[in-house]
Amino acid sequence: MRIIGGTFKGRKFFPPAKNWPTRPTTDFAKEGLFNILNNYFDFEDLKVLDLFGGTGNHSYEFISRGCKDVTYVDKFGGCVAFVKKTATTLEIEDHIKIVRADVFKFMERDTHQYNYIFAGPPYPLPTLTTIPDKIFEHDLLKEGGWFVLEHNPNHTFENHKRFREVRNYGKTLFSIFE
Repeated sequence: MRIIGGTFKGRKFFPPAKNWPTRPTTDFAKEGLFNILNNYFDFEDLKVLDLFGGTGNHSYEFISRGCKDVTYVDKFGGCVAFVKKTATTLEIEDHIKIVRADVFKFMERDTHQYNYIFAGPPYPLPTLTTIPDKIFEHDLLKEGGWFVLEHNPNHTFENHKRFREVRNYGKTLFSIFE
């Protein structure tokens, strides 16, 4: 795992991923997504929510680019411990709130709104297609904000009323909602 931009550009981390339920976003796909985001957002002003945060890949990328308010959520203890350790290593504890929780339960009780929400759920998650509706049902996205859902070509969201566009990076797709 590598941070591709900002203050920590080039830093590599090696999560002890043996038997982890994670699928880190490829550098190619992540770079494509962040090129789009660079043209739309001022990272320093964002309040970010990283759902199914896994190794923390997206959270670190936002903080590296100047974001000071990231909430990371994952239910796997190994991932949460790794993200806490990495946050300490990078000295970014003041910029990241690390939450160990089931994402769906977190969405039900969270009372904050975010400028940018990213969800990178396991592709075979049976409830993957319900995530966009849950985001909007619980009013988690601020006006003018984006919700980005990472998924594979087996899913399509183009008929969703809040769908903006989809970006395709091989087997990784990012559906963007606003």
